[in-house]
Amino acid sequence: METYNFTTVFDLLIQYIREKRIVLDKTRFTELATYHDPCNYGRKAEKRFGHGYFEEPRWIMSQCLENWVDLYPTHRNQLCCGGGGGALTTGYNEERIFYGRRKIEQIRATGAQMVVVPCHSCHGQLNSIKGEHGMSDLEVKYLWELVADCMVTN
Repeated sequence: METYNFTTVFDLLIQYIREKRIVLDKTRFTELATYHDPCNYGRKAEKRFGHGYFEEPRWIMSQCLENWVDLYPTHRNQLCCGGGGGALTTGYNEERIFYGRRKIEQIRATGAQMVVVPCHSCHGQLNSIKGEHGMSDLEVKYLWELVADCMVTN
């Protein structure tokens, strides 16, 4: 297997939080949140690079929020949102919206009012389909956006 040397947003955020370059206030959000594992950062990264990013975003979430739960199933067994692989922009909107119902049901089962995602496709898909499946009030937030919203500035 080839060796790659790169830094992900997960690595950078963890480094900055641990070094106290980013200081977070865990009381900014009180509503229940959950985290969606994107296919690309999880299963695909694990297959291609030998490491899926499952624990890193959860550690970051725990630094930002007191009140969050995992989806079930979780980690590499989580469901695709239906927006990956270019589906978000292919024009097959009925199929994409229909497929995404399973992810919305997974989120609904947690009772969460916010879902945090690190992936642009997942963010777009979930925002696009939440109203179609009766969750118009669901807040869809990027992981880095959650960090920024929880930052303490002096």
